[in-house]
Amino acid sequence: MEKEKGLVLVFTGNGKGKTTAALGLALRSWGHDMNVLMLQFIKNRQCGEHLAAQRMQPGFEIRPLGRGFINFNNAEDVARQQQAAREALQQVEDAMLSGQYQVLILDEILYALKYGLIDLPGVLALIDRKPDALHLVLTGRDAPPEIIDRAHLVTEMKEIKHPYQQGIPAQKGIEY
Repeated sequence: MEKEKGLVLVFTGNGKGKTTAALGLALRSWGHDMNVLMLQFIKNRQCGEHLAAQRMQPGFEIRPLGRGFINFNNAEDVARQQQAAREALQQVEDAMLSGQYQVLILDEILYALKYGLIDLPGVLALIDRKPDALHLVLTGRDAPPEIIDRAHLVTEMKEIKHPYQQGIPAQKGIEY
């Protein structure tokens, strides 16, 4: 029997469901007694997934490391966001190399790239240093071609219709 290989998975696109897909994968992995860590690059507040993960201890942890929505008109806010993203990258490296996790989810890391909070060479270096047995998941819009090339699986979420378009606000348990 062949040894299992850790995969690089990317959930990207303009449609809803990138984080939700990663959470589904996390649930499946946790069900197989795998240790899962989700590091969130933008979110900074508790959402439904955090409440669920607290009940799934040990084995599934979510850490919101971001500072929330970014005010690009405020240089101080952008600088704080960049610092938080750099600190998140350090946590990624520490977790990745710890050997403690079988699944590491970098939620919204592609947003952090898109918004210039972190740089592409740093993220590519992390992917290239991924231990063989670790499954690494990246989520967010606009996955760069260099990341797509390194991934084993890329799923693009395509928006067809969204409640926002109908004037329906974000719903508890659905969007957060």
